[in-house]
Amino acid sequence: MTDSKTPPIATPASRRKPKADIETIGGRKLKPSTLMMGHGYDPTLSEGSLKPPIFLTSTFAFESAAAGKKFFEHITGKREGPADGLVYSRFNGPNQEILEDRLAVWDEADDSLVFSSGMSAIATMLLALVGQNDVIVHSGPLYAATETLIARILSRFGVSFLDFPVGATREEIDSMMDQAKALAAEKGGKVALVYLESPANPTNALVDVEAVRASRDAAFPGEQKPAIAIDNTFLGPLWQQPIKQGAELVVYSLTKYAGGHSDLVAGGVSGNQALINIIRPMRNVIGTICDPNTAWMLLRSLETLELRMTRAGENAAKVCAFLKAHPKVEGLGYLGMIDDPRQQDIYNRHCSGAGSTFSLFIRGGEAESFRFLDALKIAKLAVSLGGTETLASHPAAMTHLSVPQERKDALGITDNLVRISIGIEDPDDLIADFEQALALV
Repeated sequence: MTDSKTPPIATPASRRKPKADIETIGGRKLKPSTLMMGHGYDPTLSEGSLKPPIFLTSTFAFESAAAGKKFFEHITGKREGPADGLVYSRFNGPNQEILEDRLAVWDEADDSLVFSSGMSAIATMLLALVGQNDVIVHSGPLYAATETLIARILSRFGVSFLDFPVGATREEIDSMMDQAKALAAEKGGKVALVYLESPANPTNALVDVEAVRASRDAAFPGEQKPAIAIDNTFLGPLWQQPIKQGAELVVYSLTKYAGGHSDLVAGGVSGNQALINIIRPMRNVIGTICDPNTAWMLLRSLETLELRMTRAGENAAKVCAFLKAHPKVEGLGYLGMIDDPRQQDIYNRHCSGAGSTFSLFIRGGEAESFRFLDALKIAKLAVSLGGTETLASHPAAMTHLSVPQERKDALGITDNLVRISIGIEDPDDLIADFEQALALV
């Protein structure tokens, strides 16, 4: 029997909007490693679940017809910005939106978008920003698939490109900007994009992003400027934040360090809100968004990103100290041991750590490199990088096989180059593995 004097328990009203995120405490700005544990997610919206559930649904119910219309105004571009509600999983979803919120934290970006792969992120960005008869200026080398996309696929639609070496000086970059403007005028298009990759895959060479930004601004003093985008997969987001050096879009293969366990494929673009607002409708149309399960796995991985990357970086420093002194090692492309003064200057200004992926130059050629790779016992012979396990591959014969030989020669992608991605194993065990493999070269 209910006591009439006891007031009934009030039924809490449902909230459609998550509670405000806490980003500062007592004037202290919280670090990304802290924000990864809850930023962008309110457990009260998901039955109190500590971690976000996986929202496996193709579509979302609207509260009203008017709400549905408003959401579609955002989706179709009639209103700027993301939809302030959920529509359809080709456009958005809870897991993807939480992930995007957390990715933006790392680079202090306005906003982020997530994609089904690193290449789908790059392709969607290019399709959104580049039109017929336009010109792309890019650094070289790029990831082989990116070079193929620009040189062999976009070229079919009248897009041209000019490239400069990663270590180019301000004067060399200025010259390339002038050439690009002339080419665009000749073709009746525009210089649409400056695309960088730093460190470059697989040489680990660095681009002076500050010099590129200064050159772009000088060459295009008006409001219509080509965006500066950079592939930050090798060092980011822990050891390099290129937005601070003047980039406007940062591209990731989230497959690598962000995912970090070699069990997913995804990509991301973070950066300037106006540019994100251009890319988002293209993603909506062609459907390159990351799926909910992969987004959920990435949320898991981001919680340990700093721990994993730090341990792998410490391991790489120890392994490279051993390799540098080995008589069968001709050289190292490791950012913790830079010989070139200009590259060291760029590193000092742009980077906070050397990372854990490097190029190893073995005395000899393809035969010696293959013997080394085949002899490894702990390190896995596989492409990719940034996983918890150590990986080794031969770019000239694998990831960059499709690159013409003359271009490989020009870019320093030689037959004796082995790319190593150090994992989080015991470093002394890794040294023992490399020592026994080199003994067989």
